[in-house]
Amino acid sequence: MGKHVVVGAGQVGAAVVKALVRREQEVVVVSRSGSGPELPGVRRVAASAADAEAMAGIAAGAQVIYNCVNPLYHRWLTDWPPIASSLLAAAEASGSAYVILGNLYVYAPPSGPMTEDLPLDPPSAKAGVRARIWQDALAAHRAGRVRVTELRASDYYGPGCRDQSHLGDRFVPKLLAGKPVRLPGDPDAPHSWTYVPDVAEALVTAAFDERSWGRAWHVPTAPPVTYRKMAELTCELAGAPAPKVGSIPQWLVNAAGVFSPLLAEIKYVRYQFDRPFVVDSSAFTETFGLTPTPVAEGLAATVDWWRAGAPDTV
Repeated sequence: MGKHVVVGAGQVGAAVVKALVRREQEVVVVSRSGSGPELPGVRRVAASAADAEAMAGIAAGAQVIYNCVNPLYHRWLTDWPPIASSLLAAAEASGSAYVILGNLYVYAPPSGPMTEDLPLDPPSAKAGVRARIWQDALAAHRAGRVRVTELRASDYYGPGCRDQSHLGDRFVPKLLAGKPVRLPGDPDAPHSWTYVPDVAEALVTAAFDERSWGRAWHVPTAPPVTYRKMAELTCELAGAPAPKVGSIPQWLVNAAGVFSPLLAEIKYVRYQFDRPFVVDSSAFTETFGLTPTPVAEGLAATVDWWRAGAPDTV
């Protein structure tokens, strides 16, 4: 049994905690509020991930640190740099391996399936912050100061996914109630969706395998499905009426963005939904043997979770 520090208790962090508990590991989960799964062997700690001194103390003696922090998108420029610096320093000071939850924002708008060997070419300043997190960590790895890996996922869906997911609060509850759903983009463009339990399993798998260190990987992700098809499958599985699916025009998003900082940021990521946005995760599957959950199975579990009242424990 080793000590594992999971920083972030949101939709992915909580799933990572549970995956580690299943492996009978000692787990410390860190969040600002001290929240997280209440499970045997899990210690919940209230701390800021940007507090380098606190994180160094928490990480002492740890085998692995998992960066599952998820600042609000409109705060990436201010929130990410001190958090990334703090966690990398904690990993170096403690001798812990460092597993980073990343995303696909670090690549240029794609013209085909995205693979890990694509150059980092972030299309916005906020995406550039995410690219620098990996570049700084990889530089530390190559200097022999820490072992690092990054796992990049596409848009999340699954139990526990709420307002920050395109397939969360604005999707499943509306479909179950027979209401229309709309996407800020083309609902008929092929899109990769990553199932959150698969994200957690990939992070933990990488942490326990020496082959993961020193490079980035894509989380096992099922073949792409359009937003419209995801809605149709959800309704079919739920026995709900056929869905009404539409697109939100950019002018309307811009107008709403005057009152919502999150909506104001959609213009920077709309390219991910206006064209095919497809991730190739075959490298991870071929190396580690972890396959993605079929979309129908993931959606069925998601519908069950919402019908159970969207409990905090999943």
